[in-house]
Amino acid sequence: MKAVVIHRYGGVQVLQYEDVEQPKIQPTQLLVKVRASSVNPIDWKIRQGMLSLLTGSKFPKILGFDVAGDVVEVGSQVTRFQVGDAIYGSTSFPGGGYAEFAAIPENLATLKPRNLSNEEAAAVPLAALTALQALRDTGNIQTGQNVLINGAAGGVGSFAVQIASALGAVVTGVSSSKNLDLVKSLGADRVIDYTQQDFTKDTMQYDIIFDAVGKRSLSQTKKVLKPNGVYITTLPSPETVVQSVLTALIPGQKAKLVFEKPNAKDLLYLKELIEAGKIRAVIARTYPLQELAAAHAYSEIGRAVGKIAIAVSS
Repeated sequence: MKAVVIHRYGGVQVLQYEDVEQPKIQPTQLLVKVRASSVNPIDWKIRQGMLSLLTGSKFPKILGFDVAGDVVEVGSQVTRFQVGDAIYGSTSFPGGGYAEFAAIPENLATLKPRNLSNEEAAAVPLAALTALQALRDTGNIQTGQNVLINGAAGGVGSFAVQIASALGAVVTGVSSSKNLDLVKSLGADRVIDYTQQDFTKDTMQYDIIFDAVGKRSLSQTKKVLKPNGVYITTLPSPETVVQSVLTALIPGQKAKLVFEKPNAKDLLYLKELIEAGKIRAVIARTYPLQELAAAHAYSEIGRAVGKIAIAVSS
């Protein structure tokens, strides 16, 4: 099969489109003919070697966590799927989605939303699960709360705006001026253009500040966070790690980190929201698999609106 493989850590030039052996599935896995995948920042951080303590030095590696495709084989212990099912879900760490076929654990997949294309469905898992788990689980979001999403037009942020709105929050989205209309269309009640206004100097206070781009900290947002509010970030910077430990021990404002936990139950919940028209995937660009290096380069700029999709096979 064709796949994009790395044989060492490095820049986009280490991404090689080549023939590799098709994966053999375990009893609890599905063999999926991959129709589409997507790019998440963790993919190119792994490629650069930033997570080498976790990913190790064994090569070659196929990256890519998000997958949408068709089941072509089921493991002997699989009970929820059959050959021919259209699914979406996540690969095991550290990836495997940038290929024509992928082995997907049964507990990390569910049936694909009927109203999404393969590219749209593949844009959902990691980013939308991060947003959902940040707001619902880490932030304990409640109806009527004031919630601010920093990076509201990005991959995680665009889902966070929609999920917060679907859960009944009053949503403020922070983005650049060119994306304000998009953020409003996703369900934001209020928008802030960060090129014109610093949200940390806002007059409103928030129950939850979700920094989906990891650009701020609790210390920078304290004045606009309610006394018992929660600051949540996707980026485990040294400052935020220390703050999360310290604030867990004392009453008042909290700093918390979110680490996405892929699972079928949450994917099914997202599927229901998507099919009800409450969530949609925003696609910045779509690249064919053989142009994955260009897709990674574009993602690294940090200006993509929504997600970058990868078309693997028609």
